[in-house]
Amino acid sequence: MNDEKIVQRAIEGDDTAFLNLIQLYKIDLYKTGYSFLKNEEDVLEAIQEVTYRAYKNIRNVREASYFKTWLIRIMINYCNDQLKKKNRVVLGEEVLNFQGSADNYFAMEIQEAMLTLDDRSREILTLKYFHDLKIKDIADSMKRPEGTVKTWLNKALKSLREKLEEKGGKVNV
Repeated sequence: MNDEKIVQRAIEGDDTAFLNLIQLYKIDLYKTGYSFLKNEEDVLEAIQEVTYRAYKNIRNVREASYFKTWLIRIMINYCNDQLKKKNRVVLGEEVLNFQGSADNYFAMEIQEAMLTLDDRSREILTLKYFHDLKIKDIADSMKRPEGTVKTWLNKALKSLREKLEEKGGKVNV
């Protein structure tokens, strides 16, 4: 059975279909949550809260094909709220176990730079580059024209590039 049919059944109140969807997208939720919160316990709590919020509001999904985007947006909004509450940058344990690899260092630099961006920029970059969503899908989920989303994406990339260059050298982002 394809995902859209499962989504439609979940919208109509089928709890088993909803649980199947959460199971299907749990890795995406985890990756998104971890990219923001950098702490496994916080991410697991976020997944629980997002699952609850999604279950409570599943009837608000207008287009079954955008369920994943809708679910990821709930996670992004929850994470942004948590970061605002903490009002600090959280670095995960991988920083403490840092081995000095250039790839690890660059990934860490990108993560730190992403956390300094505004919520909208972080959201657009996450949807585009961590979840491989198309501009059209991002625009639809944000209820904005594609041109506006492209502009925001370019500004977010420019901002990210500037943050990374501040930390040392040329960057191809």
